[in-house]
Amino acid sequence: MDIRRWILAFLLPPAAVMNKEAGTIMLTGLLTLLGWAPGVVAALFMIIQEKRKTVA
Repeated sequence: MDIRRWILAFLLPPAAVMNKEAGTIMLTGLLTLLGWAPGVVAALFMIIQEKRKTVA
């Protein structure tokens, strides 16, 4: 499932963080509206942070 979230983060960043809180989804959506790259970076950052929490 991880590869699907990475692909989704590049295509539609807010959809990649749908399992997070509403504020996180809105922040990612706002960054995506301001520019595609900031939304992708934010989504990837949140995916990596979530993976670190599950590993540790």
